[in-house]
Amino acid sequence: MEEKKDILILAIESSCDETAAAVVKNGREVLSNVISSQIALHTLYGGVVPEIASRKHIENINGVILQALEDANVTLKDLSAIGVTYGPGLVGALLVGVAEAKAISYAAKLPLVGVHHIEGHIAANYIEDKELTPPFVCLVVSGGHTHLVVVKDYDCYEIIGRTRDDAAGEAFDKVARAIGLGYPGGPKIDKAAREGNPEAIHFPRAKVADAPYDFSFSGVKSAVLNYLNGCKMKGEPIIEADVAASFQQAVCEVLVSHAVQAVKDYHLPKLALAGGVASNSELRRLMKEACEREGIAFYYPSPGLCTDNAAMIGAAAYYEYQKGTRHGLDLNAVPNLKLLER
Repeated sequence: MEEKKDILILAIESSCDETAAAVVKNGREVLSNVISSQIALHTLYGGVVPEIASRKHIENINGVILQALEDANVTLKDLSAIGVTYGPGLVGALLVGVAEAKAISYAAKLPLVGVHHIEGHIAANYIEDKELTPPFVCLVVSGGHTHLVVVKDYDCYEIIGRTRDDAAGEAFDKVARAIGLGYPGGPKIDKAAREGNPEAIHFPRAKVADAPYDFSFSGVKSAVLNYLNGCKMKGEPIIEADVAASFQQAVCEVLVSHAVQAVKDYHLPKLALAGGVASNSELRRLMKEACEREGIAFYYPSPGLCTDNAAMIGAAAYYEYQKGTRHGLDLNAVPNLKLLER
């Protein structure tokens, strides 16, 4: 019997401010995962500056790819395909990765597979837990997205809930800036909240009428800003840790309740977390407790696989490759690419 050949994919991710490349074997085994972060640079400006991000991607991308190949101990001749994020994200940043992937695909005569960034975040769970298979419910929470997704198959999704305004990660960044914690907001609030009282201030938990799985975070963000302004006007002290903890609690409780309700309603006893906010310690704790109470199997990637990385893109690209997805050299960056439009 002929031995099944391993599928090796070189994956490239450049949708925001991380230049990343990875080599992934058979969709689940990470041979290398290299990330060049720009956080320190963008911290100077209080957030990601798109033009600077694009320029740094251009400077870093060749070195990152060479390092990924070296760490995996492979050459271009060993690869089965090139996978690349082509949306959503910052258009200039995406273009750097897409152009690089197309150049390697053409020069090395390798198939090109474009990947949706959110599909990559979901696929990070396949790397973390080798036994996880669809169907399951996935809560995707990041700086740009807050989605509740039913993962019907490796390439089949149904979005059952989404934010009506701010994404959860966006609200974290804005509140962190307002209370003087700086950028990046998510990790800063997570750290500050550990020293605070989550019951100190009651912030609203929003529900969307007639859409039980949808989210809204602009209200809680505004409530925090109003609280801060009120304290300043009255000359009252602001305890940053309490504000951070109370805000974080309000957001996490909504995320947990919506996700658990979806699992119950869809009779899918598996729930996964994905996206940058999935690394939040309080969200993980509350979700784990809720899943244990309800008898739901809970899956979540390690923190390094929650934030933007190329290993998750390689995992998603593997399943796209297996179903026959191939893109031509006309593949372009699509900054507002929807999950169901790929």
